[in-house]
Amino acid sequence: MSSGPRRRLDPAQRRAEILAAARRCFGAGSYSSVSTSDIAAAAGVARPLINHYFGGKRELYLEVVRQMTIVPAPVVDALPEGPPRLRLEIGIDRWIDVVERNRDAWLTVIDAAHDPEVERIMREADEIAADRVLAAAQLPANGHPQLRAMIRAYGGMLRAASREWLVRGTLERAELRAFLVESLVQLLETTYPAVLAQQTSGAGSAG
Repeated sequence: MSSGPRRRLDPAQRRAEILAAARRCFGAGSYSSVSTSDIAAAAGVARPLINHYFGGKRELYLEVVRQMTIVPAPVVDALPEGPPRLRLEIGIDRWIDVVERNRDAWLTVIDAAHDPEVERIMREADEIAADRVLAAAQLPANGHPQLRAMIRAYGGMLRAASREWLVRGTLERAELRAFLVESLVQLLETTYPAVLAQQTSGAGSAG
């Protein structure tokens, strides 16, 4: 395979290019079946650059996991002003777009949740996702421990729902979107207040 003349890229661009190649490679295979040589060839770079930018295959794989699971701040920062439901709809639409573009890599990541380091990243991702959801809903990040717990649980449901869409084919994209939007709005507007009311009722009866 002829790589042709190598393009000059700044370090951030080169790093992003290697990450994109790693997403494709890990999505098409498995962690054990993909080598740094495979990723270097897919990215059109020399293999030592993998170590230079990421330290090795394991570190690169974990960066792919982090990139696929952690919702970046700009997703929320770029949301338009408006009612919380609209902002949540846009955020979910963007998430679905990312998963659809990176289908194989996403499935590889969520199927590797038994890996302790991957599990740690996913726990971190769930906490950051809770922050992002609260920001999109225009709620403060602190002072809502029960709501944060329910949003983390919603994240597990979201991953399961993505498998129904991508693997089992039991949900169409539009159906997945409706399910995720309505479930989240219901959680924020109805379920969370009901949980708080139950807590208050329990405290009252204890007195």
